[in-house]
Formats: sequence, C-alpha cells, structure tokens
Amino acid sequence: MGLNTVYKAKSFDLSGLTGISDETLAMHFKLYEGYVTNTNTLNEKIAELIKGGELDSTKTAAYSEMKRRFGFEYNGMVLHEYYFENMKKQGTGDPSKDSAFAKAADESFGSYDVWKADFVATGKMRGVGWAATYQDPASGAISNHWINLHETGNVAGYKPILIMDVWEHAFIKDYAPADRPKYIEAFFSNIDWSAVSKRLSTAGSANA
Repeated sequence: MGLNTVYKAKSFDLSGLTGISDETLAMHFKLYEGYVTNTNTLNEKIAELIKGGELDSTKTAAYSEMKRRFGFEYNGMVLHEYYFENMKKQGTGDPSKDSAFAKAADESFGSYDVWKADFVATGKMRGVGWAATYQDPASGAISNHWINLHETGNVAGYKPILIMDVWEHAFIKDYAPADRPKYIEAFFSNIDWSAVSKRLSTAGSANA
C-alpha cells in the first residue's frame, strides 16, 4: 500500500449461494466497488497534498480528514475481499474435523463447537460491524473479534482468517434486522473452509 498504488475491484462468482440472494450480492458488490473507488480517490488527493515532500500548513486539516477517512475506505475494501473470498457455492456448513481450521479451533478454544458458539455470539452483538477470526502470528492461536466500523477493532499484527459482514446491507434484502441469526446460519452454509484453512500460518503452535 502506498500513494502510488492503484487498486482494482475483484470479481467474485458467488451466484446461487444458500440463503443469500443474488440480488443481495449484486448490491453488495456495488458497495464494495465504491470502497475501491473511494480508496483510489483519497490516495490521489493525499498524494497531491504531499507531493512536494512537505505539507502546506494551510492544508493540514484537509489532509488529516482524508487520512482518517482513508482507513475507513481502505479497510472496507479489504474486509469485503476477505468476506467474499471465504464463501463459495454449495458449502459444507462446518469444516471437516481433520481440517487445519478445525484443529486450530480445537487448540485455541478446546473444541470447534466452542469456537463457533463464540464466533456466532460475536456476530449477533448489537450494532453494525464485522465478526472476525484472527490468528496471532507469534503463537498461532486464533481468536474472535468485533470490528465496529472498518478500521476500529482490527487487532494490530494479527492475520484475518475468517471474516463475516454483519452490516445490515449484507442481509437486509433477505432477512429482517431481527433475523440476523438466520443470515449467520446462511453464511455458515456458504463458508469455503478450504480458503479459510489456507489463510492459517504454521507459526507457533498452530496446525498447518
């Protein structure tokens, strides 16, 4: 990531998911593309303000606001990519017991079921945001976290392993706000556990 970086929206073939309509996906992809566009726009404006190697003191306020906004737009772009990439059509619901992720959950939570209960409970919390499983690269342990906006709640240095969008735009066309638990069930039925397991590193005591 740098001021000269130009980001391009990725394409995701997810039509036909269980419990998440193509209409919802089309709206969601459009929203994601907006984050990509806004990230590029902010990068260009920030680069213009700092191009001489020094910031004009009369433009400090504008620069600061754009820098803060950049974190929201950039993380919104990246989190959506993790979210779309960890889903697939005809998912298995839960990973196989001998998968890398199931083994990591056993080590860090005592069992996959305890990990899932904690992740689902995180996703059901009041407010809009993201439920995320991260891995500590130092120990290999995984843990679940709530990301409030896009840039608030991310754990510094930790690696995203599984990302679930629980902003209402992710399910409002398919489920009422009070039916978020049904959306979470649908999300689990579409998880690409192979993609999730590949994100795990072998650091520390983690399983490959």
